[in-house]
Amino acid sequence: MDKKPALEITLVQEFVSKSHADLEAVQDLLAREPALINSSWDWGGGDWETGLGAAAHMGRRDIALYLLKNGARLDLFAAAMLGNLDVVRATVEAYPDAMDIPGPHGIPLIAHAQAGGNEAMQVYEYLKSLSSQKTEARTV
Repeated sequence: MDKKPALEITLVQEFVSKSHADLEAVQDLLAREPALINSSWDWGGGDWETGLGAAAHMGRRDIALYLLKNGARLDLFAAAMLGNLDVVRATVEAYPDAMDIPGPHGIPLIAHAQAGGNEAMQVYEYLKSLSSQKTEARTV
């Protein structure tokens, strides 16, 4: 298998940056370089982010769905923003600490669900109830 060269670092940064809010730019960049789909950018200090991660914390359902349609790897934070309760519930039940792992820029899972608006309300309510249960358990 031939190993391809690394992606140009400025192209990766542009792709992740545009994935926060600019669907047209994301489409153009992916048309030019399809390998960007799962690329990650380190904003510093290990704050890694993919295009899907950027779209997820910004509540950009349109960008997230486009990226998933084109081969992006679904992660827990995107699942929360998209309202995929089954995925979030299964993950949190299997790995309870996953609820407290920070996403890109340190943004918590519940904030991703909140960014998803009405489509993610069930996920938000589920995570909120788990958070309440943890708080109650600590005060008992």
